[in-house]
Amino acid sequence: MFDRRILLSGLMALSLSACFQSAPVDATGRPLEPLTIVTATGEHKFMVEIADEEAERQRGMMYRDALADDRGMLFQFQDVQPRGFWMRNTPNSLDIIYVAPDGKIVSIAANAVPFSEETLPSDGPANGVVEVRGGRAAEIGAKPGDLVRHPFFGNAD
Repeated sequence: MFDRRILLSGLMALSLSACFQSAPVDATGRPLEPLTIVTATGEHKFMVEIADEEAERQRGMMYRDALADDRGMLFQFQDVQPRGFWMRNTPNSLDIIYVAPDGKIVSIAANAVPFSEETLPSDGPANGVVEVRGGRAAEIGAKPGDLVRHPFFGNAD
């Protein structure tokens, strides 16, 4: 015999799950957030992973496949200071974009050499770092002074 209560509870559960859709994720289930880099050539949209805990920042893009053109990682730091990143255990070239608290690009370490342990310093204080596929910053015309929009910088669209 058909029980309407079971059908109704199932429909309610389905409706609730649709209301509480989770954030977008990549193929491995890692959450992604929208980030925009504004350059003279326009607004360039990315979906980025967030590295806001020490373990995530230490691991970064190590052991990862190459990034798609619209993917990246945003490293968030609570303090503002000169930064330096390296490519240890990172098999693909990256552009490392250092970002000030107001979202302005401080400097870009372009086409970082895979697996290199050379420190690539920022050219000034930063509290954010965006990593994208090597060469991507040049493709979109990114340069120091351009704007990175994301809630972390308080300037999201």
